Amino acid sequence: MIYVRSSVLPDAWEKSLVELWRNGSLIMTEYDQVSIDSPAVIIVDSPLNEPRIHLKGCIAGLNGLRKYVEEILYGVESKWEYTYHERIFSYLPPVFKNDEVEVERLNQIDYVVRKLKNAPYSRRAVVVIWQPWVDENTDYPPCLVYLWFRIINEKLEMHVHMRSNDALKASFMNMYAYTELQKYVADRLGCGVGRYVHVADSYHVYERDWLWFEKFVEQVESGESKKYWR
Repeated sequence: MIYVRSSVLPDAWEKSLVELWRNGSLIMTEYDQVSIDSPAVIIVDSPLNEPRIHLKGCIAGLNGLRKYVEEILYGVESKWEYTYHERIFSYLPPVFKNDEVEVERLNQIDYVVRKLKNAPYSRRAVVVIWQPWVDENTDYPPCLVYLWFRIINEKLEMHVHMRSNDALKASFMNMYAYTELQKYVADRLGCGVGRYVHVADSYHVYERDWLWFEKFVEQVESGESKKYWR
């Protein structure tokens, strides 16, 4: 199990990659690739503090990072069968063949805001992403499974749970976008942004990326990687 903690996001991401390189296990995947893999818990105590961006983590570039955030928060057209925005803000419950009543889509963030306004200490402010009646039958199910929120010391804490997370090519952009969602919810609640906790059951790097992975870990350990913090 990888466990890292830092005050800012770029540092937490770097530390997680170093720990994965040192302590991950070799595990086969369903894509005919071996991966270096481990469960991971990554804690960022002040996710909105600068620096927030690591250029090495923005695989799609800064414009790609912006578009990814907008996809999650505001929704965009997608070639996929689902988007995270849809699952979070417009969740469609199962529809059965005998149903004659139109099923209402659920804005799960509205529920979280109502719940925490009434009971900031609640353990029930949960957003569910997974839809077993859909996701068990697709080759590309969501990596994100659910989100958990609670107000602690007048700040919104957010826990993100992922079944699978590409540590090198996706995790930084994932974490950055989710902290933007955390801020969005905190703003609606009128409170500050607290700790961000990122949990991945499979935090991994594919074999095809190991040379890049090793080089990046060397840059982190030498301190060179900090020039990519923005």
